[in-house]
Amino acid sequence: MAVEELLFDVAEALRVPVLVLALAALAGVLVELGGLVAELWRRRGRGVPRLDLAVVEARGALVTGDQGRAKNALARTAANGPMRDVLATIVDHRNQPGGSERIAKDLAEFDYRSVRRLERTRILVRVGPALGLMGTLIPLSPALVGLADGDVQTLTDNLRVAFSVTVAGLLVGAIAFAISLVRDRLYGQDFSDLEYVAAKLAPGVPLSPTGTAGTATEAAPVAPSPTTAPASPATS
Repeated sequence: MAVEELLFDVAEALRVPVLVLALAALAGVLVELGGLVAELWRRRGRGVPRLDLAVVEARGALVTGDQGRAKNALARTAANGPMRDVLATIVDHRNQPGGSERIAKDLAEFDYRSVRRLERTRILVRVGPALGLMGTLIPLSPALVGLADGDVQTLTDNLRVAFSVTVAGLLVGAIAFAISLVRDRLYGQDFSDLEYVAAKLAPGVPLSPTGTAGTATEAAPVAPSPTTAPASPATS
């Protein structure tokens, strides 16, 4: 029938594009895997003690009005450029009018940027197996034709293509899924670090020379503990 022939022609026309896309997806997921390794390398040694030291140094620099040194101290804890930009915004806007709103907006934008970064591998989680399935089914039609005609070579060639694309698609999905899980954790930790720094350097929070929050009040003098009054000298 004409409709069936049309579907056969469409499937056959998609053969080369599907194979090319499967190879592109495999190359893309390998690039993303290399990027993940680089991100893990940049985050080596990170932790709360290191972040606390950077915050203390930044607070001490802000006491003297040295915003540049404060930014440099916090920048050493940044895992990427966007995170470094948000840290600089926290320093620049902490005492400006509307600074808290600007900092909150930059934090939200950082979160959106992280979601967009995750979308690439999340798409590959679905697209990889889908391309593998399409690349499996499309060569089966000429393979069956070869089987019916007794053409073993055509049958073998098409089955090799079908099985190879299946393996490639499943590999793309598996690697992309693992990358998405690890990056989701990393970006969640980045956002948590930024919220922590923003809270420590919140607009209007006073700074003490030691780098900790404090107040202008001084401790009241401690009253001496009561003692027994000396006995009056005995009168004769």
